[in-house]
Amino acid sequence: MAKKRRKSKPTTSKKKSGSLKLSKKDKVILGSLLIVLSIALFFSFISYYFTWQEDQSLLTEFTNRNAEASNLLNKFGAAVSHFFMYQGFGLASFVFPILLAITGLYLFLGLEGKSLWNKWIWGLIGVIWISIALGFFAIEQPLLGGLIGYEMNDFLQDYIGKIGVFLILIFALVVILVRLFNFSPEAIGNYFRERRATVKDEFKPVTVTSGEVELNLETKPDSEVKIDTYTHKKDIPPLNTEAGLDVNLPKEEPAIDLEVSKVAEEKEEATIKADKLVKDFGEFDPKLELGNYKFPTLDLLDPHGVSGGITINQEELEENKNRIVNTLKNYKIGIAQIKATIGPTVTLYEIVPEAGIRISKIKNLEDDIALSLAALGIRIIAPIPGKGTIGIEVPNKNASIVSMRSVIASKKFQNAEMQLPIAFGKTISNETFVVDLAKMPHLLMAGATGQGKSVGLNAVITSLLYKKHPAEIKFVLVDPKKVELTLFNKIERHYLAKLPDSDEAIITDNTKVINTLNSLCIEMDNRYELLKLAMVRNIKEYNTKFKARKLNPNDGHKFLPYIILVVDEFADLIMTAGKEVETPIARLAQLARAIGIHLIIATQRPSVNVITGIIKANFPARIAFRVTSKIDSRTILDTQGADQLIGRGDMLYTQGNDVTRIQCAFVDTPEVAKITEYIGSQRAYPSAHELPEYVGEDSGTSLDNDIADRDKMFRDAAEVIVIAQQGSASLIQRKLKLGYNRAGRIIDQLEAAGIVGPFEGSKARQVLVPDIYALDQLLQNETK
Repeated sequence: MAKKRRKSKPTTSKKKSGSLKLSKKDKVILGSLLIVLSIALFFSFISYYFTWQEDQSLLTEFTNRNAEASNLLNKFGAAVSHFFMYQGFGLASFVFPILLAITGLYLFLGLEGKSLWNKWIWGLIGVIWISIALGFFAIEQPLLGGLIGYEMNDFLQDYIGKIGVFLILIFALVVILVRLFNFSPEAIGNYFRERRATVKDEFKPVTVTSGEVELNLETKPDSEVKIDTYTHKKDIPPLNTEAGLDVNLPKEEPAIDLEVSKVAEEKEEATIKADKLVKDFGEFDPKLELGNYKFPTLDLLDPHGVSGGITINQEELEENKNRIVNTLKNYKIGIAQIKATIGPTVTLYEIVPEAGIRISKIKNLEDDIALSLAALGIRIIAPIPGKGTIGIEVPNKNASIVSMRSVIASKKFQNAEMQLPIAFGKTISNETFVVDLAKMPHLLMAGATGQGKSVGLNAVITSLLYKKHPAEIKFVLVDPKKVELTLFNKIERHYLAKLPDSDEAIITDNTKVINTLNSLCIEMDNRYELLKLAMVRNIKEYNTKFKARKLNPNDGHKFLPYIILVVDEFADLIMTAGKEVETPIARLAQLARAIGIHLIIATQRPSVNVITGIIKANFPARIAFRVTSKIDSRTILDTQGADQLIGRGDMLYTQGNDVTRIQCAFVDTPEVAKITEYIGSQRAYPSAHELPEYVGEDSGTSLDNDIADRDKMFRDAAEVIVIAQQGSASLIQRKLKLGYNRAGRIIDQLEAAGIVGPFEGSKARQVLVPDIYALDQLLQNETK
């Protein structure tokens, strides 16, 4: 009968509670499983916020064993945390591991589970509330509230607006506090009353009874207790005057505290006003006009089939090592040590020759080693700067594509604290190569046709689009080929700058290029004037001062965005315009770095008549893709090596010291189209950023003597020419501080008016008017 009773009791309890029939052992196993699962979820969620960008491309590679995620729980952690944190409830998802852990403990310890359902219900309500609240308050950070919080918040706002959603959140919070935490208004009142009573007790006066002191504050050992003007040590017993002891204690002088008054530094009136404005309105935010602008997402870039990084071919490494060793041994060159570093395109073999071997002997064997390896082209670095080794770069048989997505998603780029960060690609050691254009400060690119120049330019522009807001940067795009940069037309009103009277933001006409370059020179002069008035040295200090509201817009001050001039084919401009292009380019390269104008110039033909000495001197940062000859390599890099590259984005980068070999990140035309489409579909500025108007840009050679079309400086220029008796455009430039084009047009007008003679080659023009009186007579006769 006893056995029957034991069986009947659990069955009746299970029927009443409606729970599953689990034995004690099963509960322990299931409880431990839930606890382990909750710990796994907790650590994968924490890791997600630091590694989600790197693991984004691996979400579709779950079944690939070679793929490795950065999440603490590898691909499982990346996938699960992406589901809960991104597609789910965001930060509120941390409630799930807590609920699982509580459930596991209940099962593991065999506790009554009646209150467990209550915890789950309130936990889920809390998850929904937190997710919607984060979606409401953290609009700029959609990861905090997750996709569900963002979409639910967006759905509710469509029907009841922001204020309605806010009121619902407040009401739901009150319900949670009342039901879950027994919140009541009386509790708040009691708390403040108790607090007030405690404060009163703390400040009660000190009472003295029979030589003993009652203090609320704790006194330290051997500390002095002051009663009136007498001081007693705590370890001295109180005086017994009744015992007839005649003790005269010395009367100590009361201690006098020295008060040091700090004199506040007197602020200037302008600084006081600026501080008040910042206090009232906050710092000036240039991004406010496009406050809802969203940066391009990683999904717009393709991974290009890269999974798990570089594959190591051990046989190829061993084979190349043996061939290098044997080739050097044939010329009686011994090797003490050899090491290989595998990159996406090239493997670097570092060798340490035996003592007594001359480096030049190995350097001269470049072609022999290339022949033995049957390689497309090898490059010997003898020695490697900063190392006591000699490098031999050998192309891989199966090169890996470095996708733009992988370098943009890298920690090195995402965490780069640079003014203008550019992710070029990956080095031989497979590290993402990120540099700051603001510190270059200009970039010169060269390479033969089809070797990756245009892709390199797209990589530079894409890097800046992913990092800088439209208020912070503007591009001036020059594309003589008319087809390379046309995709960026879609972001004209966001990121591009142009002349006021120009119809198209991307410049394809060589005449307009000259006008734009001269306009940039005017912009440069204007910016330097603003820096002078603001008493700062560079654009960073100026913008910091402007944001702090220390510069008055009524005085002409404004926030200055960085301006990047990109020229896709420089050789064509030099061939058609010559000095008219070279002169403003040289001026900008020499002076524009401090005021935020930076140049990126690309050319197919790195010859000395295109890349002149003036240009090279002001472009310390240079990139060389594959070129056809050693001479071209020396012209662009001042060293050979670019002629031995393998093409397809293989490039050498230098900034005046070491030469670094990089595999340029590949960004395809459809990817650029998706990025520009994404940006162009958002709210933009009314028009493209306008550059200063360039007066007298249309220099003509026709002798037109129409008085109404004459330049405003015609009379001044005529007087300068007549007084000096020397007819040259350079004289007008110097005396009147004009540009070359405008001075040339005035000379043509002076010739048409009969003041100077015709062009005579290298000689100055003949001045036909002898003095100022004769000039006045000539000009008066014209007006009659």
